Amino acid sequence: MKKEYKTEEEFLKDYDPKAFDQLSMTSDILLISVSDQEQTNYRKTSKKMMSVLLVKRDDYPFKDKWCLPGGFLNPKTETLEECAKRVLKTETNLSNIYLEQLYTYDAIDRDPRTRVVSTTYIALIDKNKLTEMINPNASWFDIVLLEEKNKVVDITLDNGKDTIHLSIKKELREKTTDRYRFIAVKNDALAFDHALVILAGIERVRNKINYTDIVFNMMPEYFTLGELQQVYEVILNKKLLDPAFRRIIANKVVKTNKMKTGEGHRPSALFKYKGK
Repeated sequence: MKKEYKTEEEFLKDYDPKAFDQLSMTSDILLISVSDQEQTNYRKTSKKMMSVLLVKRDDYPFKDKWCLPGGFLNPKTETLEECAKRVLKTETNLSNIYLEQLYTYDAIDRDPRTRVVSTTYIALIDKNKLTEMINPNASWFDIVLLEEKNKVVDITLDNGKDTIHLSIKKELREKTTDRYRFIAVKNDALAFDHALVILAGIERVRNKINYTDIVFNMMPEYFTLGELQQVYEVILNKKLLDPAFRRIIANKVVKTNKMKTGEGHRPSALFKYKGK
């Protein structure tokens, strides 16, 4: 017979938390950078590359595989965002980075140890503007291939030593909202379901670039329109016609009286983000 309680205090006194199935929660962080690639010829315009930050695991499960920075939540002392910031500092030595929630991943078999639900966070930054040095087991991987054919996205990541190949199938989940479910078809080096997180993050940034000013998180205070256009093109993974691009950024930037010189080509006018 179900016991009747007169007060909440009386109920809590008898409450047994072990009566419910337990699960663990983690915060995982996807850092995406669009930055200048190293350039040996000063006469050439620096090429922009999109990169993601990965950490090599030193323990099982998935020992020696790469993954996103992440760790377990302390349920008594932390919020999920506090956990993400702590883990980011511990695993990469990076701090003071604005994080935004991406998605929650709750597949039953996503972690072989126990039932783990992960809330992922995303940040868009310029890695060249970071003041902290990343830890030795963390590395920036350039996205050297990002190609979609027949709803299968091929991604190749490279850090100069290791190359990671991913193939992810996009399966339409909701036709009215154009939402997709991602399924890993090929993943030779990433732990957990982090291949899906990377693609989800890239698609989130692509969507946000059309209706927010998120791209300016990666821009210096002063920049040329050519540099800004490169960032848009790298994120969208397509070439933009100059007139179309000018319309996109017309109300977002203001021309300054400064010029960019000394790179082996004609001086260019420098612009500034209106929101700053």
